[in-house]
Amino acid sequence: MASVTSLSDSVHQRLAAALSAALPQAGSADPLLRRSDRADFQANGILALAKKEKANPRELAAQVVSRVESGDVIKDIEVSGPGFLNITITDRAITETLAARYADDTGRLGVPHAEQPGTTVIDYAQPNVAKEMHVGHLRSAVIGDSVTQLLEFTGESVVRRHHIGDWGTQFGMLIQYLEEHPHELDHKADEVSGEEAMSNLDRIYKAARKLFDADEEFKTRARRRVVDLQAGEPRTLAMWQKFVDESKIYFFSVFEKLDMEIRDPDIVGESGYNDMLAETCRLLEESGVAVRSEGALCVFFDDIKGPDGKPVPLIVQKSDGGYGYAATDLSAIRDRVFTIKANTLLYVVDARQSLHFKMVFETARRAGWLNEDVKAVQLAFGTVLGKDGKPFKTREGETVRLVDLLDEAIDRASAVVREKAQDLSEEEIAERGTQVGIGAVKYADLSTSANRDYKFDLDQMVSLNGDTSVYLQYAYARIQSILRKAGEARPVAHPELDLHEAERALGLHADSFAATVAEAAAEYAPHKMTAYLYQLASHYTTFYDKCPVLKAESPEQIENRLFLCDITARTLHRGMALLGIRTPERL
Repeated sequence: MASVTSLSDSVHQRLAAALSAALPQAGSADPLLRRSDRADFQANGILALAKKEKANPRELAAQVVSRVESGDVIKDIEVSGPGFLNITITDRAITETLAARYADDTGRLGVPHAEQPGTTVIDYAQPNVAKEMHVGHLRSAVIGDSVTQLLEFTGESVVRRHHIGDWGTQFGMLIQYLEEHPHELDHKADEVSGEEAMSNLDRIYKAARKLFDADEEFKTRARRRVVDLQAGEPRTLAMWQKFVDESKIYFFSVFEKLDMEIRDPDIVGESGYNDMLAETCRLLEESGVAVRSEGALCVFFDDIKGPDGKPVPLIVQKSDGGYGYAATDLSAIRDRVFTIKANTLLYVVDARQSLHFKMVFETARRAGWLNEDVKAVQLAFGTVLGKDGKPFKTREGETVRLVDLLDEAIDRASAVVREKAQDLSEEEIAERGTQVGIGAVKYADLSTSANRDYKFDLDQMVSLNGDTSVYLQYAYARIQSILRKAGEARPVAHPELDLHEAERALGLHADSFAATVAEAAAEYAPHKMTAYLYQLASHYTTFYDKCPVLKAESPEQIENRLFLCDITARTLHRGMALLGIRTPERL
């Protein structure tokens, strides 16, 4: 199925042609078209053009109007104010364009692929081995997953990377403890739940820490273990692998609860770049990008200084020969650029890491690994706050476990579903409650622009009113209910019918889905998709209130309104899927 030309693109093409005809010397001018509350669209481009060509804007606007082909798409065009154009579309064009989208049997609704798709490596969902996932891990996973869906939908080739913390000093302590207590990670049953795996790890971590702090000899043995681990000593590596495997059982259970696909081959931890670290340092030192300072290998920047006015360097290798995060991140860049051959490296990482990534990216640019053809972007996100506006903590001041948060959201949502449910079984209520609860958490996260903090307020998230995923899910389920009740009547487009004002508003908004997808993907901005979907559901609510569907005036009007219902539902379903949110058929 070919992509469908949107109404705004059709109007844009006609206006651009009229502009070129009226002012051939201006070349291809942009009419600057946008949606308007005065008409269907407004074009503002004539003002700037008239200024540039020293022409009278109203006269130029009148010349353009006289050259616009009207009829099939443009019903009416008038000059307003100092030279704006107000454009009204024909009802027929709205219905025919939507009918073409509806006929797309690929489920893409006529949305085109990007003209020049590339390869993006997206680094998101980064838990730590042997550690509980907490609320701070939520945003990277949810935002990263949605951006991945958006990019893949536009035709981009996306490589997912989950850069897990699985290396470094604390593993010496854990491995040494396991060496001395060899059965601590044994499993009694074949199947181990994520909760069990995490409590095993947690128990060992606490016991090892206690020993490490109290027993100097154990501390010495644990430190020797780190050296063995980094040297790749086989027995030490085998025990380390046990911790990684146990952690993965837990990670996968959390991501499954988040209704998110995390694949094993995409998990490449710090250890995955271990063999590259020495060469990364050698390349940086030989090219002069990094220099030795007090024994450490450092990269300096003119614009980054500490409070004392002294430069703050990026330390790639410590004076004792150990490697910091920078060496791993720079090695990962080399791998992603030269092995995976990516054009874009996207990092969905907490805004508090911004200075680190600024320094890492600049170092990679100086080394020639990033250039005009390969860009690196940090999609920095803000903090999840409690209702009091402070970072989200438990009453005891601990960070909130992610699993507890998700379980509570599911409980709250299940209560809402149970209250509204008319003919759902207990099993269905549990399944829908999970879809609504997880959807509510994701939507609240995604509907805030990534770089802003947001308050985690479950009462608000599972509310049926306002800008929530529950509101959108109920709008979808309501449409499915109407389609089920329609009996013999089928959704069929009737371009010959005049449209009610509410039908026109719904149709024009449904048609702009393709433009929203392109914008949200290009800007890595899922919040633009949530805003679009909320408006779509709001337009649908108005349409539903003002335009009887099954009791419309004629069989053709019933069919046409069912068609408007169905294309709205398909757009909601597709848009929510791009956010990683389910749309249950019944609620």
